[in-house]
Amino acid sequence: MNYQPTSAIAEEFIHHGEILATLSYAEENRNNRTLVRSIIEKARTCQGLSHREAAVLLECTDDDLLQEIFQLARDIKQRFYGNRIVMFAPLYLSNYCINSCVYCPYHAKNKTIPRRKLTQEEIRREVIALQDMGHKRLALEAGEDPLHNPIEYILESIHTIYGIRHKNGAIRRVNVNIAATTVENYRRLHEAGIGTYILFQETYHKENYERLHPRGPKSDYAYHTEAMDRAMQGGIDDVGIGVLFGLNTYRYDFVGLLMHAEHLEATYGVGPHTISVPRICSADDIDKADFKEAISDEIFQKIVAVIRISVPYTGMIISTRESQASREKVLELGVSQISGGSRTSVGGYAETPEGISAEDSAQFDVSDTRSLDEIVGWLLRLGYIPSFCTACYREGRTGDRFMSLVKTGQIANCCAPNALMTLQEYLCDYASPETRELGVKMIREQMEQIPNPAIRRRALENLERIVQGQRDFRF
Repeated sequence: MNYQPTSAIAEEFIHHGEILATLSYAEENRNNRTLVRSIIEKARTCQGLSHREAAVLLECTDDDLLQEIFQLARDIKQRFYGNRIVMFAPLYLSNYCINSCVYCPYHAKNKTIPRRKLTQEEIRREVIALQDMGHKRLALEAGEDPLHNPIEYILESIHTIYGIRHKNGAIRRVNVNIAATTVENYRRLHEAGIGTYILFQETYHKENYERLHPRGPKSDYAYHTEAMDRAMQGGIDDVGIGVLFGLNTYRYDFVGLLMHAEHLEATYGVGPHTISVPRICSADDIDKADFKEAISDEIFQKIVAVIRISVPYTGMIISTRESQASREKVLELGVSQISGGSRTSVGGYAETPEGISAEDSAQFDVSDTRSLDEIVGWLLRLGYIPSFCTACYREGRTGDRFMSLVKTGQIANCCAPNALMTLQEYLCDYASPETRELGVKMIREQMEQIPNPAIRRRALENLERIVQGQRDFRF
């Protein structure tokens, strides 16, 4: 097979030979200062980098060039995302699963983890608990089990979530992270009004992928790797990709990740809406020490920085797998979305049935255990705007329409005021007094920086209406 970025065949757009050639090229040129500097200069144009160019930067070890790479990542992050950080929370519906993934405690052979599937009433209680924290954006999670978690269950759950109104709470965007499925099922998810469809590849190395997934539907490398193509064909134009760093050599998966982004851009005219960068961690019968490819914080930060300058228009997500210190470092280097107050267990937000501990069913250990309010306050003290905005999705600014606005810079007319208005909602309805004081100061300072006088005037009017009790304004 030859490398073909626009091919519909997984092993042609994620081409093993091309990845090996890329890694060899990067190794040979890691100290080629002329080449590295030329790639950095290309990256300054904010047009992105090829997977091969990015691999060279990842291999670079010259300290002064590395500092340029990190500073460029900060500059690009600021240019496209400013100081806005989008907030979300995962919602686990079910941990029934028929796969045998060796890195996940939901694997079918695990007899120690309590299996649980939320009823629609239990989902309602979970969502109300999340609304009472202040969340507006969820990421649905469920194991792969056609009997317990059929597509009909997922669709019913989405309908339930969107229909819940509690006090001033409402979930305005439901992203979905479920197993690879058919074009028809993706079409049904699109019609149900999902935001982003998220699916992690775990690793792009086919042989290792099959070793890590010995049994179950997920063991089919091609079907899993081609899932985003089927999602696009089903009408979902916002998709999120990612790998689980630590399962395979990070260099290989880094290149595969960017090749996947290139494939989507070349084939559908729009790359991934988000890229996630989780690292392997322990949970239940899974021990991180068993995975020898785990990466250090320094390498992790380098990966985030090079991804940011390689795909400048793509959102980057970090979860509560990472500690507060780790999250703080990568926020400045490229991350634009973080979870807050997260639980990775089924039924983790509301009260659980007697005799069942929610943490017993956690998919992974949470490192950052702070509440949403604590994280919002932390972000404000760091100079970030915690944003609960879902406006683009609800205004139809998705896929290539979203990207065209980002690339022309027009999205800035929407993002800053929308972020501030949703922050104002949070401050009025959910914030502690200390967080409210920090947020009011942030809004006052940031409003003065909105360049368009008409937009600034309208935003100020909406902020006052929010204080008076009205909700859900957006540009």
